[in-house]
Amino acid sequence: MKIIYFAGGCFWGVEYHFQNLDGVIETEVGYMGGTNKAPTYEQVSTGTTGYAETLKVIYNESKINFEKLVKLFFEIHDFTQINRQGPDIGEQYRSVIFYTNDEQEEVSEKIIKLLENKRYKVATKLQKATTFWSAEDYHQKYYVRKGGTPYCHIRKEIF
Repeated sequence: MKIIYFAGGCFWGVEYHFQNLDGVIETEVGYMGGTNKAPTYEQVSTGTTGYAETLKVIYNESKINFEKLVKLFFEIHDFTQINRQGPDIGEQYRSVIFYTNDEQEEVSEKIIKLLENKRYKVATKLQKATTFWSAEDYHQKYYVRKGGTPYCHIRKEIF
């Protein structure tokens, strides 16, 4: 089992697209990238903590390869936007791949280069994963509990 962390706007929408993917064992929403300990949603929502709304993905690499996960990530959010996704504005909505090993970093760089060769301006940053703080229970599996579909995470095939 491997872990990767994706930040691409509202974590509810990102989780929606990954949680039922074959090979994904578990998803959890939370926060990564800031410095204060145990951030809350209210704190992160101010856009001043350095944290990004982030999805933790635990996956079985014998069932799904990392490249497929990265490509899906780029297809479900607007990776050209800086510190926002649609109507959600602030650094907490920035696009980041928080990698956990060299292979993840290399594959992510390869996919970004592929997108740039297709003339996209990629705003997504690559950062080494730091401490992941789980979000409050009411954020977990949001669309499973509430029903519906994301308003700003609609898949657009580009690969």
